[in-house]
Amino acid sequence: METMYDLNNLYEKALQLEFLTAEEGLFLFKEAPLAELMQVADQLRKKQVPHGKVSWQIDRNVNTTNVCIANCKFCNFYRIPGHAEAYITTMDTYREKIKETIQWGGDQLLLQGGHHPDLGLKYYTDTFRAIKSEFPDIRLHALGPPEIAHITKIEKSTHREILSALKEAGLNSLPGAGAEILVDRVRKLVSNGKCGAQEWLDVMAEAHQQNITTSATMMFGHVETLEERFEHLIKIREVQSKKPEKANGFLAFIPWTFQDVDTLLTKIRGVQNLTTGEEYIRMIAISRIMLPNIKNIQASWLTVGKKIAQICLHAGANDFGSIMLEENVVSAAGAPHRFTYKSIQESIREAGFEPQLRTQEYEWRKLPENIEEQVINY
Repeated sequence: METMYDLNNLYEKALQLEFLTAEEGLFLFKEAPLAELMQVADQLRKKQVPHGKVSWQIDRNVNTTNVCIANCKFCNFYRIPGHAEAYITTMDTYREKIKETIQWGGDQLLLQGGHHPDLGLKYYTDTFRAIKSEFPDIRLHALGPPEIAHITKIEKSTHREILSALKEAGLNSLPGAGAEILVDRVRKLVSNGKCGAQEWLDVMAEAHQQNITTSATMMFGHVETLEERFEHLIKIREVQSKKPEKANGFLAFIPWTFQDVDTLLTKIRGVQNLTTGEEYIRMIAISRIMLPNIKNIQASWLTVGKKIAQICLHAGANDFGSIMLEENVVSAAGAPHRFTYKSIQESIREAGFEPQLRTQEYEWRKLPENIEEQVINY
């Protein structure tokens, strides 16, 4: 029998920035009227992000390689080794894409790829150094815990040594990629070839020890239970609570919905994303409430669209993420939404907020004067 809680008591605990239990959070998620849940999360946003602006970013997601042996059931992007469409991105391609990114006002590459069986530490450190030598001001928000775990295994090394070498070569920050749901029952079903939940958390904890800023994500709306979503949130919160005082740790949390077009998870298991707009808004609000030690909550306009993302700005979210000058993985699974530097700012203003361009470290940037509008043709 489910425990009954007093909603007002839980709201008060949340507003005092107390850690709610998974059971308390689940009760709020299921029982709280949406308007009340949004209001509590909105008040928390105002406490934690008092400037009141909605931040956004310009970066480009460039894939190092599409070769991957992880065999995730939600990914249409990867190719197996030896496939006719397999590639490893060359420096000539990086050079061309970085020059375009700068023209379009971007300051960062989100550099990720597959679990390539032949690409070890030297490939990544050489790549990072080559990019930084030509483009010292381009930030590298690169790889993610599963890729760090993969490189560690190839090198028979440690997370500490791999992260230290990558940081020295030019790694600026570590994305929260590959979190999916941080429960091994779920990971075995959707991403069995990736590191387990504990290793994902261990990589992030080590990154925080080295003062590498990270973000955390959650992909939901597939085979996980509601209880497992809350288990995920608690684990993220616990790692954040142990970071060194001066480290940012998880500077942002981004929940996004499983995209199901033509994925193996849908074809083989019949799993579909049935997440409603209201459910996504509730998850944003609950993320703000359950994670009082993570300052920035990002609405995933890429997966839920402009209207729902705008409502999320009144439900605890304070960030709209990046316009993503290029993005291949989520789009390949059916995410149809796109923004330009003009339309993302218009959308934020429409929602009643002032847009603010930022860096990955959530420092304000001025919009470059000679910025060009990118042509969206992918």
